Amino acid sequence: MNIRKLGIDEKAPMDLLLLADPSRTIVEGYLKRGECFVAESGGKLVGCYVLLPTRPETVELVNIAVAEAHQGKGIGKQLVMDAIQRARAQGYKTMEIGTGNSSIGQLALYQKCGFRIIGVDLDFFTRHYPEPIIENGIHCRDMIRLSLDLSH
Repeated sequence: MNIRKLGIDEKAPMDLLLLADPSRTIVEGYLKRGECFVAESGGKLVGCYVLLPTRPETVELVNIAVAEAHQGKGIGKQLVMDAIQRARAQGYKTMEIGTGNSSIGQLALYQKCGFRIIGVDLDFFTRHYPEPIIENGIHCRDMIRLSLDLSH
């Protein structure tokens, strides 16, 4: 698998990005401010993520998406680890990530990659998304915030 920065003349893979965040408006907003990276395997786009600078020395990993046909194969973990490596190389000291309270698999993945829960933004998804989000049979209401110290 090859992971590379999306070219300036390439369109962002909206179909993939919308798998991880159902709001086109929010996705378009952070694409303007962040850097999109894509993962390719066998000539096909299998995943992507976006790094978004938020504060001095801090970057947020805002969208990690793996094509449905390729989920469960460790690609998500490879994307997270690639993002960590790139953020370190760019001099960031902290990486943050947020996910829904209903995103059980993602919460496990991020913690396996070294992230620690630092807070909860109550009702984030009910405030920012017009349609209810149901995942794993759970109403997604709250944003679980996680952080990783990149200086290690």
